[in-house]
Amino acid sequence: MISHTYLGVTDFPRALHFYGAVMEALGLQLKFADAARPWAGWMQPGQARPLFLIGAPFNGEQATSGNGQMVALLAPSREAVRRAHASALAHGGVCEGAPGLRPHYHPHYYGAYFRDPDGNKLAVVCHDAVDEAVDNAVDHAHGEAALTPPPP
Repeated sequence: MISHTYLGVTDFPRALHFYGAVMEALGLQLKFADAARPWAGWMQPGQARPLFLIGAPFNGEQATSGNGQMVALLAPSREAVRRAHASALAHGGVCEGAPGLRPHYHPHYYGAYFRDPDGNKLAVVCHDAVDEAVDNAVDHAHGEAALTPPPP
């Protein structure tokens, strides 16, 4: 359904460092990075699509985040959600919703929300059912219970 997603960034080296850490936490691989253009793309190992791309806006204008826009990245596990969120915050991201269940979306929706250093909003989500009691204990131990919708 989706070929690729492209997010505009203002500081390519900073964005490459930020997204490199987040994508590594999700098990995604860097397909290319071209500082001269500048742009970079990640994908799932062994897949050609979809691509997640970052770079300077094609029109040469300053990158700005869109109100109401968000990219949700699929995580292979709830642990990967927690790792990606922690990695985002450790690399200059801003928390928009701690890792946790959001049963108002569906019973197994486990996600976390953050903004990149340019203000783009992202989610990291796992849709798999797991032992809820064990996973909720992990969230509460880290002070990350999230049973309410994330802030807009």
